[in-house]
Amino acid sequence: MRRASFTSSILSRTLSTVHDGGTVNLHPRLRVALFSSSRADNSNSRRHWFFPLLNSFSKSSGQAVSLGLVGVVASVATAASVYAKEPPPAEIIPKDVVLYQYEACPFCNKVKAFLDYYDIPYKVVEVNPISKKEIKWSDYKKVPILMVDGQQLVDSSAIIDQLSEKILPGKAIISVADEDEETKWRRWVDNHLVHVLSPNIYRNTSEALESFDYITSNGNFSFTEKITVKYAGAAAMYFVSKNLKKKYNITDERAALYEATETWVDALNGRNFLGGSKPNLADLAVFGVLRPIRYLRSGRDMVEHTRIGEWYSRMEKVVGEPSRIKA
Repeated sequence: MRRASFTSSILSRTLSTVHDGGTVNLHPRLRVALFSSSRADNSNSRRHWFFPLLNSFSKSSGQAVSLGLVGVVASVATAASVYAKEPPPAEIIPKDVVLYQYEACPFCNKVKAFLDYYDIPYKVVEVNPISKKEIKWSDYKKVPILMVDGQQLVDSSAIIDQLSEKILPGKAIISVADEDEETKWRRWVDNHLVHVLSPNIYRNTSEALESFDYITSNGNFSFTEKITVKYAGAAAMYFVSKNLKKKYNITDERAALYEATETWVDALNGRNFLGGSKPNLADLAVFGVLRPIRYLRSGRDMVEHTRIGEWYSRMEKVVGEPSRIKA
């Protein structure tokens, strides 16, 4: 359904921008009809927008419009196929998936990017970062923890590896070089990129509070817990981020973030994704760890001052909306 909506959206935008020489502006009412067609469930409903569109044109421009539509539809189909998801067969998708997470945790978001891209429905349990009462049942006292049909999986990269084996049993490895590149950049995410995020998210008290305001607004916290988590958590992470700066020899947080994102864009080497026409696990890892900061101040600065924006927008389109379900 998302793919149909995406195709209709591109078609509408394309038609609305061409005019005069055999093509015309799209009337606002037709644009509304076009968008509503993506939600129709039968061919009759889909024809409601198409035939009025053709009938509204004069005979003299009809042939040119028809030819233009053929070209537009062909280009749209190509674009949609490039950015389309490939969900695994329903019979191999896990039936009960629960993610224990912190909303702003980069490792948790890396797992979510994988689940979202492959359309695996999952429930989310937001863990209180102070008490961690939601995961007291587990011997593993960190997040993410992913429960898959009763089996506990831990460590984000290991979780993704195990899920890949489960839902992508026929994944083809094109060449050893391609596999090495994907593995290299997944390792880079874990060993470098994530370490420059916390010093940026919690760079000062205002940014630390912004981050925890985001965290508490997405969790199932009581009013008292929200206040405690927001202010105590922000204060704690502000000091933690200072220690991380020293540990990883970061002198300028933003410069380190910009350098890391530029390094990633250089690795793309002009490709839409590191995986070529479709994201691979490295693309999903980078996107996942950047997603929680994208609309915080640090993320806005990142997009403004680096070349990451176009790739990130492509990833947003292909990964789509979260496939999480209410717990």
